[in-house]
Amino acid sequence: MFIHSKAFCSSMELYHKSTCHFLGKLIVVLTWGILCLRAAECIEYEALSCRKHTALLTDFGGKGDGKTSNTEAFRKAIHELSKFATDGGAQLIVPPGKWLTGPFNLTSKFTLYIHQDAVLLVSQDEAEWDLIPPLPSYGIGRDNPGPRFISFIFGTNLTDVVITGGNGTIDGQGQLWWTKFRQGQMKNTRPYMIEIMFSDHVQISNLTLINSPSWNVHPIYSSFVIIKGLTILAPFHAPNTDGIDPDSCSNTRIEDCYIVSGDDCIAVKSGYDEYGIAFGMPTKHLIIRNLTCISPSSAVIALGSEMSGGIQDVRAENIGAIGSESGLRIKTAIGRGAYVKDVFVRGMTLQTMKYTFWITGDYGAHPDDHYDRKAIPVIQGINIKDTVANNVTIAGKLAGIDGDTFNGICISNVAIEMSQQANQLPWNCSNIKGVSSQVTPQPCALLPDKKIDCPFPTDTLPVDNIQFQTCAAATTMH
Repeated sequence: MFIHSKAFCSSMELYHKSTCHFLGKLIVVLTWGILCLRAAECIEYEALSCRKHTALLTDFGGKGDGKTSNTEAFRKAIHELSKFATDGGAQLIVPPGKWLTGPFNLTSKFTLYIHQDAVLLVSQDEAEWDLIPPLPSYGIGRDNPGPRFISFIFGTNLTDVVITGGNGTIDGQGQLWWTKFRQGQMKNTRPYMIEIMFSDHVQISNLTLINSPSWNVHPIYSSFVIIKGLTILAPFHAPNTDGIDPDSCSNTRIEDCYIVSGDDCIAVKSGYDEYGIAFGMPTKHLIIRNLTCISPSSAVIALGSEMSGGIQDVRAENIGAIGSESGLRIKTAIGRGAYVKDVFVRGMTLQTMKYTFWITGDYGAHPDDHYDRKAIPVIQGINIKDTVANNVTIAGKLAGIDGDTFNGICISNVAIEMSQQANQLPWNCSNIKGVSSQVTPQPCALLPDKKIDCPFPTDTLPVDNIQFQTCAAATTMH
């Protein structure tokens, strides 16, 4: 039987922590109180939940030679392991090797573990990719109207799902997709690397993602999502390769990530114009911390432009960036409606930036011509503090909408050193209202000095109370 529920290292609920004892070339594994002597390599990892049952991709005919398609192996493995959802769950181990595969769907009570010496090679054969409907809060595909390609790792209506590894790699092999997109040869929207929809208690951690066809990580319509320890790399010219895009999600925690992107490193979203307004699901209670970003043409953290379900209670801290276009950017427009409010940012360290802060109310893209010209966004309660930026061209460009002032902007304890090529006017402000304190260079007159300390919440969000367990698995067997 391919399911090694006892002979493999697995979850150890009895002891709350799986323990691997190394004896020569063998590993003795305490699993559910039982000694195992068959494992040749044991790994430990942290996860929301440990699993009772374990299998290797090779148990289902997988071949890690970089040439053989493993699409059916992945799909068969996940289908079989889904049967254990009511019996302690299951984990699928991708061992060392290069594993060419098309897209596959995950299941509940399930862990996908990618070994540190494993590389998933994303298939470039469009015949392997199903088409699925556009997201309901977007109305159309992001590249083209109509259906979109399913994401590489996809899941919907799941609970307790973990995608993790020992910093194993997923290579999206995106160059073909980028070329087709630029040449106008794509009839449908490109696939994302990882997309989880309508799910709760989701973990995506300790992986390296490179060369995604489009967005890298896209949790949407989900709650209690933890994204931790990701390295995301894309060439600067790669179109729309956003790092992490939390979209209409609540209680999300993004931490300890390093992102080099051809687009925004973090893009917070919640739907597009009339479709997002009708769907009405905000992104709220979002934590972003310990992030390092390089994005020469885009933002370190962007809010919008697709924000028509609303964005509220965003808490970002300890953010570093080099050679990026803007530190914090808010993008919206007439027709978006909804709101961006209660945003708190502290502890940004920025080097060589075009903008430190950039807020714009005229981001003009729309899904179609049916958007409501009376749907005016509310931007309120944007708080930024304890920030240092060096070699900056423009300190801040903050522009609301005529007849729609962006209110409650607070900037305190911010030191910006302008570059030799800096604009003579470091701040450019219109249709905004707020305050500042201890900011250099001196902000515009619409941000008068009030000698205050901008707030940052002191309460704890529920997602921050989630603790990981230490789990274990064998990656090879004697």
